[in-house]
Amino acid sequence: MPSSSAPSSHTQGLALRRPLSFVTGRKFFLLFLFLLADLIFYPYVSDTVGTRYYIFRTLGVVVILLSVHAVGSRKLLIFIALALAIPATLEHAAFFHTNMGERSIVNIVLSFAFDVFVIVAIFRRVYAPGRPTAETIFGAVSIYLLIGFTFARLYAIIAAVRPHAFFLDPATNAHSVPVGFDFIFFSFGSMTTLGAGGIVAVLPQVRSFSMIESIVGVLYLAVMISRLISAYRPNFPTPQSSGNAD
Repeated sequence: MPSSSAPSSHTQGLALRRPLSFVTGRKFFLLFLFLLADLIFYPYVSDTVGTRYYIFRTLGVVVILLSVHAVGSRKLLIFIALALAIPATLEHAAFFHTNMGERSIVNIVLSFAFDVFVIVAIFRRVYAPGRPTAETIFGAVSIYLLIGFTFARLYAIIAAVRPHAFFLDPATNAHSVPVGFDFIFFSFGSMTTLGAGGIVAVLPQVRSFSMIESIVGVLYLAVMISRLISAYRPNFPTPQSSGNAD
């Protein structure tokens, strides 16, 4: 009897380790998927308060946890990331509202600091010396998406301090004051140099940050992503090695 129960417990242990190993081994892939889902589902819940709203809140919390997990295994980095993740989690509830108080502005500033910290930490891991892998490429793409969300929070901070920093064309917008998704739309429009139709930067500071974001986005795609993809080599057998095997 003891000998028969030992293999079953060992099998259960392996079954529990498989999902955990997938999360730890695919952290950048999962972060990319949830960042992309955050970007896709944002406009469908930005003006609602109900089940979809709380599902989106859960999605935002998962993104924050995955960002902390992607920082690394050093205790100091994890401690700093967790300390900044708390206000980042609170900021998600205020990011939808137009009229933000001082506490919400502070949360957005700390959330902006959290994004910058995560980007720098992942950047150091992704572009460390060594052979790039598929997981490395997903980490690089995650950085690109995080840059877009980070500049969106920067624009939200400016709009909270200077309410007339942006002009929304009434012909294409149902509201006159920018809300959460407007900043994301303007940010990714600036980073991809496609522009954000219906949203115009009024303040010179916003225009300056918009140009900086465009330069960063173009250089990142042209230099960093292309370098990783060109250096990535799947583990396929070469014709020479297969011929030697025969």
